[in-house]
Amino acid sequence: MQKTAPPATYRVKSFGCQMNVYDGERMAELLSAQGMSAAPDGADADLVVLNTCHIREKAAEKVYSDIGRLRREDGSSPLIAVAGCVAQAEGEEIMARAPSVRVVVGPQAYHRLPEMIERARAGERATDTDMPANTKFDVLPPRRRAAASAFLTIQEGCNKFCTYCVVPYTRGAEISRPFNDLIDEARKLVENGAREITLLGQNVNAWRGEDAGGTVISFDDLIRSLDKIPELQRIRYTTSHPMDVTDGLIAAHGEVTKLMPYLHLPVQSGSDRMLKAMNRSHSVDSYLRLLERFRAARPDIALSGDFIVGFPGETEQDFEDTLRLVDAVGYAQAYSFKFSPRPGTPAADMDGAVTAAVMDERLQRLQAAINRDQLAFNKASEGRRCAVLVERNGRKPGQWLGKSPWLQSVHFEGESEIGAMVDVELVEAGPNSISAKRI
Repeated sequence: MQKTAPPATYRVKSFGCQMNVYDGERMAELLSAQGMSAAPDGADADLVVLNTCHIREKAAEKVYSDIGRLRREDGSSPLIAVAGCVAQAEGEEIMARAPSVRVVVGPQAYHRLPEMIERARAGERATDTDMPANTKFDVLPPRRRAAASAFLTIQEGCNKFCTYCVVPYTRGAEISRPFNDLIDEARKLVENGAREITLLGQNVNAWRGEDAGGTVISFDDLIRSLDKIPELQRIRYTTSHPMDVTDGLIAAHGEVTKLMPYLHLPVQSGSDRMLKAMNRSHSVDSYLRLLERFRAARPDIALSGDFIVGFPGETEQDFEDTLRLVDAVGYAQAYSFKFSPRPGTPAADMDGAVTAAVMDERLQRLQAAINRDQLAFNKASEGRRCAVLVERNGRKPGQWLGKSPWLQSVHFEGESEIGAMVDVELVEAGPNSISAKRI
């Protein structure tokens, strides 16, 4: 095949979790460093990277739909690269089913994207789903201009092997990025405009590192070190695991003022029987005791969690236990999903499948309880004064949108700018946002 012209424009389309968003940003920076430009909104791109997520059911089928939509009226297609976890899990099948895909690259190998594009231009179809330890971060270009709130991946992979989860198979074993590299990248993000950094990891609080003197340091030590960056005003992290919560992390929530009063700590079920079947390392009681300790350290902390309904073998009693847990905690927000069997995981072959109708009905009941508590948390915030980090313009002229310390979406009117910290009074709360007035 004749060599094609180098792509001048690109588009990276990311699906799924915040780590995919981070990976998408880094791929965009990598392509820009090669001389390409992001395609304007609404314009065709010479290169399209589909950065995929494999957590939910039918993820691969959605990839094929997106590939089909990239076909132009004249029958041609851009140069298509499929990246991310679907690429890692099903790369060979993608190449077999989708001839228009020229590049397949896993989440641990996307730093090799430029050379793979060159191979595709030369007529090859390039695949790389290797899992080299940590090398991609060593060769990625320096961070460019950052948003007011920026992501920073500090840890990847998972050793927990929850029976429903594909992450250990698509992202590999737990790897912590070096301490000095993280401090350098955080400083670069702040220099380029970030005022808030969210630390990311499949099990972010499993991060461990060494300081310049070789002393082993923990996740809360990293937070305390980031706290010393003067221009950085807010620190967040997600997603944490109950197994990796330490005394130091709990204490940091009461001692580090830049660490926001928000904790996302997935539980998945309120039934000990289901937690055991899921291979979760905690019980309902141990989880609740952790939350009590966080609340003791930071009484105003907003709590968030994850739930799965319809896990194989889940009875009505198991589900009622989950509802009781939700009632006991009073989450500020939470995420809930129907069980989705992922090929290759132990749960995919478990007996006791719950019917789709029962899963739908349980999910509706669970989400009603979560929405009730989210609205109650927001309503309880009315009259509270806080700082809002402005992230973007609102829909109305002169309106601004940002986040409260408790990760609530807040909108207000008046003079401001993106990246500003604005003192407001929270005035009127809805289920998903709060209106405020400047103080």
